[in-house]
Amino acid sequence: MDKVNFGNGEINNLSVLSRKQKMILSDVKIMYDIAMNTKDKAYIRIYEQLKDRILHEDYLYGTKLPSKRELSRQFGVSLPTIEHALLMLMEEGYIRSEERSGNFVIYRREEMFGREGLKASLRETIVTEESSFPYSVFARTAREVLSIYEESVLGKGDGKGCHTLRQAIAAYLGRYRGMHVEADRIVIGAGSEYLYSLVVSLLGRTRVYGIEDPSYEAIGKTYRYQDVVIDRLPLGTHGIESRALQKTKASILHVTPYRSYPSNTSTDHRKRKEYISWVNETDRWIVEDDYESEFTPAILGSETLYEMDPDHVIYMNTFSRTVSPSIRLSYMVLPPRLNEKYNETQSFRACTVSLYLQLIMAQLLNNGSFERHLNKVRQNSRNENV
Repeated sequence: MDKVNFGNGEINNLSVLSRKQKMILSDVKIMYDIAMNTKDKAYIRIYEQLKDRILHEDYLYGTKLPSKRELSRQFGVSLPTIEHALLMLMEEGYIRSEERSGNFVIYRREEMFGREGLKASLRETIVTEESSFPYSVFARTAREVLSIYEESVLGKGDGKGCHTLRQAIAAYLGRYRGMHVEADRIVIGAGSEYLYSLVVSLLGRTRVYGIEDPSYEAIGKTYRYQDVVIDRLPLGTHGIESRALQKTKASILHVTPYRSYPSNTSTDHRKRKEYISWVNETDRWIVEDDYESEFTPAILGSETLYEMDPDHVIYMNTFSRTVSPSIRLSYMVLPPRLNEKYNETQSFRACTVSLYLQLIMAQLLNNGSFERHLNKVRQNSRNENV
């Protein structure tokens, strides 16, 4: 860092400053940017600054970070903003929180990729009875749906999926993920693999599809079954390696930004911006497979790629992970241009999920049961990793 810009002015010759002086100056710069309402959210800017200090070993392995109150004072933001930034660092394996002691750096460069530290332990915490959706709530809701809709549950819904469910998903994504989604751009399907096939039908078989390596086995198998060319792009510490992304001939990028299976790799904010920069080239698309993000212990969760570029990102999620593997109910949100194409070329398709199951899921979303379940699991994850 040779200089720092403040609005129309700048400070030069930072090389003459000590490391501590540079850190203080950087804090002031962040406070200035937050005050001026720059594009990135405050917690992201603080997260990136603390992460840079860890990567550049300003905070060495085992170092205790300043307290939340001290960081709040340094950056001039609220405690929840600091807590969100720290939780992002915790999720990505940079720090560990110890009860009554504080937050400590656990990053070691040589161990970062494939580490079995906090990220792995967080994944293990969700594969427990505590993460299972309560049977009593599901059964009660199923009875309520029969009482409300009676014989209508045996009817046929819209080809894209039951409108009641699509409206409920749109409202839920707005409340829970901060995503602005129109119900008409949501497509319901029986499992993610079915939606992968729909993507190929929309985007064509003549393209190259880039997928993470390693990745969920069904992704590669589904694309191969659809007779498309696959480019396996190696994962690095925080997502697909930059060099591989630059060299690929793929025009479709299928990624799982949060806890990609089986590597358990999560992208950081910089890598997500790199993906968005890639997709802004001519005629490129990203499939964002967000199957596990709802279990993040973070207060607000990571920003989705869809939020960053809703015109070029196809957002996918599934209730098979959050409710039960037997609930083969997934959905995707199409960008406006692809939604128009879907309406023109795919409207003949019938929804592959029963209307009854769709109405049950809509009721769980509308009455708050689904979000209460997620909040409980996330709180348990936070408590177990404090």
